[in-house]
Amino acid sequence: MTSTAYFIIIRGPLGVGKTTVSKKLVQILNADYISIDEVLQKRGLDKADEKEGTIPAKNFIAANEFVLDKVKKTLSSGKIVIFDGCFHQREQLDHLLKSIPFPHHGFTLKASVEACIERDSKRAKVYGKEAAVAVHSLTSKFDYGIVVDTSGKTVQQTTKDILSHLPQRKDTHK
Repeated sequence: MTSTAYFIIIRGPLGVGKTTVSKKLVQILNADYISIDEVLQKRGLDKADEKEGTIPAKNFIAANEFVLDKVKKTLSSGKIVIFDGCFHQREQLDHLLKSIPFPHHGFTLKASVEACIERDSKRAKVYGKEAAVAVHSLTSKFDYGIVVDTSGKTVQQTTKDILSHLPQRKDTHK
């Protein structure tokens, strides 16, 4: 196992720029990408509990479990892994951190709810104002890692900000 392997968690509300920034980091760092939203959707775990009004923590933990073996193998080979997700359930985040015995870096991306609604409205798959407000409220309950405000920043600026907090690697180009 090489000591340069680590994983990155990019979390925040819908429309804040997590996926765009994560995919840019994947290119720069030659990393593997894991979208928790895609795992939830593909496994049928993306259904909100009627009582809670949100996807239950157990579904997020099941999504974690689905990717853990692959992530550990990737990290063991010395490659970086980037997780992209809202991570609004603290239990999911704690489970992931406890389950992966490698160093990690966490980032919470933030922007106003209005900015997130605006960005969401311009996507190919629009989730809508109600979803953006709900997810913004959930993700704002706690911060994890370094907080990066994406308001008024380009993808390049946000990516540069995140990269400034990561260890320098000989095999990457900025």
